Amino acid sequence: MSRAMQLAMSERQAHDLCAKEKVAISAIESLPGGGVRLVCSSVTGAEILRQKAKSKIMHLEAPREKHRPATPLW
Repeated sequence: MSRAMQLAMSERQAHDLCAKEKVAISAIESLPGGGVRLVCSSVTGAEILRQKAKSKIMHLEAPREKHRPATPLW
């Protein structure tokens, strides 16, 4: 089972829900079209959130912001 999910809510709402359910966040990012992509630290935490935020799960993959890591200058 995946630890990642896309939710139709703001970053603040996602943080608040995770804090309420005591689920650790590995990564979170805003999606350009609205909503967030959330990666939980554990599969168990992801399952808890899927149960609690069932109506907020985005079932179609939303496009993500392009990200290019900085190139080290050595």
